[in-house]
Formats: sequence, structure tokens, C-alpha cells
Amino acid sequence: MSAQVEGKKYDIIFAGGGTAACVAAGRLAKNNPDLSILLVEGGRNNKDDPLVTNPAIYLAHLAPDSQTALFYKANAEEQLNGRESIVPCGGLLGGGSSINFLMYTRAQSIDFDSWQTEGWDYKSLLPLLKRASLENFHPKDEGINQDLHGHDGPINVSYGTHFQEDAAADFVAGAVATGEKEFVDMQDFESAGGFARWAKYISPDGKRQDAAHCYIHPLMDAGKHPNLHLLLENRVSRVLFDDSKRAIGVEYEPSKSHQPSISLSKTPIYQVYANKLVVVSAGALGTPSILERSGVGDAKVLNKLGIDVKSDLPDVGEHYQDHHLLLYPYKTTLQPEQTNDALLSGRIDFAKAAASNDKRLGWNAIDVCSKMRPSEAEVATLGPAFQKAWEADFKNSPTKPIMLCGVVNSFLGDHKILNEAADGVSQYASVGTYTAYPYSRGNIHITSTDATTPASFNTGFLNHPADLPKQVWAYKKSREIFRRTKAYAGELALGHPKFPSDSKAALHDGPATTNGFHDDAASRKTVKNIEYSAEDDKAIEEHIRNNVNTTWHSCGTCRMAPKEKGGVVDAELNVYGVTGLKCVGKLFAPLPFLSPLA
Repeated sequence: MSAQVEGKKYDIIFAGGGTAACVAAGRLAKNNPDLSILLVEGGRNNKDDPLVTNPAIYLAHLAPDSQTALFYKANAEEQLNGRESIVPCGGLLGGGSSINFLMYTRAQSIDFDSWQTEGWDYKSLLPLLKRASLENFHPKDEGINQDLHGHDGPINVSYGTHFQEDAAADFVAGAVATGEKEFVDMQDFESAGGFARWAKYISPDGKRQDAAHCYIHPLMDAGKHPNLHLLLENRVSRVLFDDSKRAIGVEYEPSKSHQPSISLSKTPIYQVYANKLVVVSAGALGTPSILERSGVGDAKVLNKLGIDVKSDLPDVGEHYQDHHLLLYPYKTTLQPEQTNDALLSGRIDFAKAAASNDKRLGWNAIDVCSKMRPSEAEVATLGPAFQKAWEADFKNSPTKPIMLCGVVNSFLGDHKILNEAADGVSQYASVGTYTAYPYSRGNIHITSTDATTPASFNTGFLNHPADLPKQVWAYKKSREIFRRTKAYAGELALGHPKFPSDSKAALHDGPATTNGFHDDAASRKTVKNIEYSAEDDKAIEEHIRNNVNTTWHSCGTCRMAPKEKGGVVDAELNVYGVTGLKCVGKLFAPLPFLSPLA
């Protein structure tokens, strides 16, 4: 399966074996078995890997020594106080779907319409989003419009094997006490301005629903698709063209991370050829580099490196964007079975948990989601830059949230740094707030023709003045919500702003009221909102700049748009200026949120 294919020919070659490639290749192979298809993936196989198939272990993929993730290091950026951000992405078969947090998230209908591209509007895409080739939606909650979901596809969507209803209801009740709405289904393409329970890309029996296990492995295991091939632990360096600028194959080399540490020779370079099509599917951070090394990109970048220009496309590698994430940890009164802290801290051994079929392994510990919108009164406090953005893009579009929010019933870090014995707390929750429609933009470009040389990467996080104020608002809002839960036992200081000790916003230990909560809405509403001074706001802003991070939703670097408007591919995903070359990215992930705003 991973033998060299030097000099061989296939009908279609995928340069990258991530989410999009597995879906596209699997569907092509199933519908046309006569097509010979090759996926070239730099990482290893994910088949039956317990770190992949068991949802609860997703943090293991983000460890510094991970062999399942790629880590892109950005340049130091002034708006992040000189930090060099690290953006991980999938580094094995199945890509991000093999290592992500498994949250079932859909964009709003208005997002698809904003592309203003024939065939990509909401009405055209809805049948594709729910058709049998995609999802099998299991939640049967009263009020869910089942007609908006698919029920016969290979990707199971369920609540997993360990959904914690009491904890989820407690947080939603805290949100309602602050004036938020409760929704039954926030993935109906329209709902915004509230909270709901969150389904996951997890099967009812607790297995991760990654693209490789759903689209590739079943075909290969069946033995009826001999023309579907995998070349693993080899990375594509560039696309090959003939004299007419038609893509005819790719150049690839063994991945150094999967080779012996002692090598007596230079890494060999191989070539493999395509009869019909080459598809570059290496993600938002990998695809631009392959294109640029192939001569597709900004002529100014390519000329500096002596690369023959096949197509001058200045926007390759530009317009990078991501949801800007902050995670705020809290101490809680949750019970051990209501969080994944015992598993993540090692108090429960993973091997023993797997052997005993522990239901927590089939849970991502994220049971509540939100698409948040501020009130007009709150908008008035967020400054002129955000107010201008609100008037232009949100005020008259009530289905568009400004922030997204999720609750993880765990501390997402090393438990050894916590003072659990002294605090008497060993169960935590982390509230994640992340930008729905960032205005900030970054870029990524090669600095060498050598594929092993890291590209120059700027995340652009917070480089637009409208993005910081909504993060400040989201911190205050989410803090008020959690203070109104029965689970709240104070903030975990290491993950919150450093307020002056005499500040009214100073961090707190214990419940928000002296008597705690009764399980009723009136009790929750007795909690008074925290008062923040101008100095407190500066502390929040400083914390955000020092800690804002990726949400692993990178996109935008090879945009689908008219060439004159910064596009790299057309509506058929063909790369401008050449033939036989397409770029693909994942559509059923929550990426459309990021696309509309220029």
C-alpha cells in the first residue's frame, strides 16, 4: 500500500490524503471503479489506530512529539505581542478529520449565498449536504427539522456514548439567565443568538467518523476497488506540467519524519504521472507551497527563487484566515463521570479504559455550542471599529453570529501544573470562544524550492481592529454565563486575565452567590454582572493578545472566486492559467463561516 510508484501512471492523483481527498477519492472510486486513483499522503495510515478511533484522546495529537499532526510555525507578529504562533493540522491519512475535536458544525445559509457563485448557493448545496453520500444524523430531539439532515450517509452524527445531560442543561440554563435563547438545533443553517446541545462526528457506538474510515478503508477492505491506491509517508513537493501547461503528474519524496534517523544518502526524489487530473489537496497551509514550487503563484515570489512561472496568480497563499480561539478554564463541582479529566490526567489508564469499553472514550466532552450575537446596547460599548463592522455586515443579517462558543468538560492542559490537592478540585470545564467571521488576514509563501524548508507564515490574527473588541465581549459574556451555573467553583487563574487585586473583576473562588444555586431560573438571575473598569478591559485585551490561538480551521489561501477578484480556482475548482489541475478543501467542516468577509 505504501510501496514506491515511481514512473507509474494513474488516472487521477491526489496530492495530500486529508479530509477532502479521502471524500473525493472514495466517492470517485465507488461510482467509477474503472478509474485508477492514487492518494499521496505524507503521514502514516490511520486505520484502526486507537488514538484516532477513540474520540476522547484527541489532545494526544497536539503533543509536541506528535506524529499525527503537522505544526506550522508563524513569524513573530506585533499584534500578538511578538509571539510566534503554532498552527497544527492533520498529518496522517484522513487529515484533520482524524485528529480534530469532532464537533458537528454547519455554516449559515447566508454564508453559501455570499460566495455568489453558481452552484455553490445554499439552495443548490442543501441536497448535497444532506444526501446519502454524506451524513447519517441520529439525534431525534423534539423540534429538530429532520428534513435538513441526511440519514443514509457513511458519516454518523450522534451524541456519542457519554453525553452529560445534567451538565449541559446547567450551562444552557446559565446562558438563558443572561438573556440568551435556547435552541433545539443550531446546525439548521439559520439559528443564531443562543445556545443548544451539540452533536458530534461520532457514531452511536463511540467511534470517530473520520474521512478515511468512512470513505477509503471500507472500499479497500472489500477488495472490490483494486484501482484505489494509497502511497503513505511520502509528501508531494510539486506538480509536473508539460509544455502546454497541463498537469501530468507530481514529484514526491519520502517524509523525513517517517524515515530512519540515520541516513547514508540524500533523500530521493520520485515522479508519478496522471492521465487525466492532478488534485492538490494539502490543506490551506500545504496547498499554496505545492502550487508555488510548481510555478503557480505570484510571479514576484516565484522569480526570486528562479521558479519558471506557469500561471501568475498573485493570490496564492494570501487571504489566510482562521477562527481566533481563546480557552478559559474554570474550577467546577462536576462529578468525575461528568468530565474527561480523569482520563486526561492519567487517573484512569487509557489501555484499561479501552479494555473495559469505558463509555467516556466515545465522548469528546463537548456537549454545548453557541452562535452568539450581542445586543444593541452591548454593541454600543465595543468601539467604533466594531460598530462599523456591525452596521455593515451583522445588524441586518440576524442569522450571522459574531462569536462561536463551546464548553469542554475538562481542563485542556497538563494536569501536573494544577494545584489540585490544595484546591480540592479535580474536575474542570473550559469555555472556548472563537470568532465567527474574522476580518484579520494572514499569508503563507515559500522561501526555497526545497520542500523541507518551512514557508514564511503570518497568521494575521487580530491584525484588523474589529476583531479584538468582540473577543473582549465574548470573555465577559461567557464568564457571566458560567458564573450562573451550579457547576461554577471559581476561575482557574492560569487561563484568565490578570486583574488588579482590588478590581471588581478580580477572579473568584467558590460559587458566585453565598448560598449557591437552587435549580431554578430565578436563583440564577440573582447574580449581579461583574463591573469592569478601563484598566480591567486593558488586562483582558493583553490576555487575548498573549493567548489567542488557532481553532484549526485554516482556509482562504486558494480562494474560489473570479481571478480578477483574487481567485485561485473557478467554480469547478480548476486552477486558473493551467489545465488538468484542481484544488479541493473540506466543505462539510465549519469553514464557510470564514469565507464571505473580505
